[in-house]
Amino acid sequence: MSLRSQLLKGILEGCILSIIEKETVYGYELSQKLQQFGLNDVSEGSIYPILLRLQKEGLIKGEMRASPTGPKRKYYQLTIQGEKAIAEFREEWENIQKPVDQLLNRGFMDGR
Repeated sequence: MSLRSQLLKGILEGCILSIIEKETVYGYELSQKLQQFGLNDVSEGSIYPILLRLQKEGLIKGEMRASPTGPKRKYYQLTIQGEKAIAEFREEWENIQKPVDQLLNRGFMDGR
């Protein structure tokens, strides 16, 4: 597993919740949106298990809806618990992002 894959695996759930927070989406549409943001190596096969887990944890709920083309699709939206989870994710991301950015961009402050 590449370093990118390992890093992405840890943050993909938060990215998925963030997309669902903004709009109700179905699985394939979610995959396309992740790709639009540059996460091209995220396959549908890795998204659906996360959606199932998020649904079991009560963070999202799915609803079958008619599709204008083809069979019904399951659309996902956040629950109240999901709204809390994405807020916590954002806070934790900021707590991790700032020090990592400082280390990567500025290095250590010991004069090196």
